[in-house]
Amino acid sequence: MRAVTRLAALLALVLTVLVSPQTAHAATVACVPDPATPKRQFRAMWISSVANIDWPSRTGLSVSAQQAEFRAWLDLAVQKRMNAVVVQVRPTADAFWPSPYEPWSQWLTGTQGGNPGYDPLAFMVAEAHARNLEFHAWFNPYRVANHDDPNRLIASHPARKNPGWRFAYGGKLYYNPGIPAVRAFIEDAIMDAVTRYDVDGVHLDDYFYPYPVSGQAIPDSATYAQYGGAFGNVADWRRDNVNLLIRELDERIHAAKAHVAFGVSPFGIWRNSSTDPLGSRTSGLQSYDAIYADSRRWVKQGWVDYLTPQLYWHIGHTAADYAVLTAWWSEVVRGTAVQLYAGQAAYRAGASGQDPAWQDPAELSDHLRVNRGHPEMLGDVYFSAKDVRADRLGAFSKVVADHYSRPALIPPRGTAGAPPAPTVTSVTQGPGGMTVTWRATTGAAAYAVYRGDAADPCLVTDARNLLGTTRGTSFTDPAPGQGTYHVTALSRTHQESGSFSVVVDGPAAGAAWGTSAYSAQRYGADYRFAGPVAASDPAWFSATVPAAGSYRVEVWHPADAGYNSATPYIVSAAGGARTVVVDQRTGGGQWRSLGTFTLNAGTYNVVGVSRWTSATGYVVADAVRVSASP
Repeated sequence: MRAVTRLAALLALVLTVLVSPQTAHAATVACVPDPATPKRQFRAMWISSVANIDWPSRTGLSVSAQQAEFRAWLDLAVQKRMNAVVVQVRPTADAFWPSPYEPWSQWLTGTQGGNPGYDPLAFMVAEAHARNLEFHAWFNPYRVANHDDPNRLIASHPARKNPGWRFAYGGKLYYNPGIPAVRAFIEDAIMDAVTRYDVDGVHLDDYFYPYPVSGQAIPDSATYAQYGGAFGNVADWRRDNVNLLIRELDERIHAAKAHVAFGVSPFGIWRNSSTDPLGSRTSGLQSYDAIYADSRRWVKQGWVDYLTPQLYWHIGHTAADYAVLTAWWSEVVRGTAVQLYAGQAAYRAGASGQDPAWQDPAELSDHLRVNRGHPEMLGDVYFSAKDVRADRLGAFSKVVADHYSRPALIPPRGTAGAPPAPTVTSVTQGPGGMTVTWRATTGAAAYAVYRGDAADPCLVTDARNLLGTTRGTSFTDPAPGQGTYHVTALSRTHQESGSFSVVVDGPAAGAAWGTSAYSAQRYGADYRFAGPVAASDPAWFSATVPAAGSYRVEVWHPADAGYNSATPYIVSAAGGARTVVVDQRTGGGQWRSLGTFTLNAGTYNVVGVSRWTSATGYVVADAVRVSASP
């Protein structure tokens, strides 16, 4: 038996599974989303391994120390309400996994080719997914070494075994992008990681042809003479070499795994409008001309799933105003399927030697406020993890307070269908909070859990009611409050379930109805029971039906030989109540169908259990499930 206060609490926690914002909208007044709590927003930080910028913090750490450090980075991402990490796994033509193409990275052990004693990439992906963080594997395509001495490379290094593949420039070694065999090799090395590991994205940074060094020319004239015959100048040929890498990687990645996203974080300026009328109102280095990265074309051709231009300038910067570039990039992706995220300079915020604008704790937060004016801007990625953690001036804490007060779902990619809605099976109070449990849904990669008023038009429109996401089939709300729980299923590409199913555990019933937890066949914590009587005193189950239509109605009850053999269930169907009689002596501990009915939209008493029956034995009211009929 339970106290009245316990009954009130559980009645306030009606278990609901409601799925799409569009479905909810059909039954309610339109919701005005709060821009401070967007439902969909990509939030990530770059975790850089080259030169041990972020992870590992230094070479030669033990396996346990390396793994502890990485877990701490992921925990930081979760704490800051991020939903992805972008991790550098091929920083200098090497590998953070046992690659058959390239040596182990020196940034792991201090020695190129040195086995770290475990598979870092497998470990990192598993740890990220355990926290339901997307893992985007970050590859630098052409950089071979941060020095120009090939004899310092391990003897088995492909760039040493194939000296014609490389060139030295600006004190560094690079693979020559103009050689077809080099391009194929780079793609093969990347695809090895894609095919062998459960990565969510492939991410390239802004290093294509090397950034210009004064007084030096890229030593590729012989390569141009051999391969560039179809081009009138070397610049167009170099751009085509990079374009081929982007286009072919896009094709190969999606042929292998359609759900893996392909993204690039190019330099923030494509071209200036003084050079090209299609360019931005800026006056900085032009990546189209300087490093031969035609990032605008990649968008227009649909060769990438997302771009994260590195918009590392403050608002009002003379040569490259953040606000100007945000507007320009938004216009570039408008009308395409390419998603746009802003690369944010967390490393500048509060750092000594930076422009005075970066000494304002609000600068970084103001960038996200600018983003709100551009619906095409779907998220942000911060460089880098150590600067997020440093939180100089409290600048990142302000970002979280102003913009990340709630979790967010990753924007959906592609046009795949959504999985069906999950079915909640229980809600239980424990020492850690209220735990909601549901059955796994076919096609679901993760689940989102909301808590709010079932009649609220903003229930799932934005993130104000979003508690979090998980790849499991239960979620514990550590601070349960008033409202109903709502669970949706998410596909691997983040489409949210679009069918409807609601489970109501515990009816509203009069004082004559008792409460029991005796039967192990009960649904949830307990159930109601009453003796038969020739009077109208039903126990009603109230639910929110999102739209008028056809719905399957099922009931759950414990069974006992002493229970009622002719219990009347009343369904408030459109056009009039329908009564279905159920023998509660058998068939307990499972869902039993009452049939399919046409229901009106709204929140009302949908199903009642009546004790007006001539049969003997207790009448039981336990749980009801209403689902959209296929």
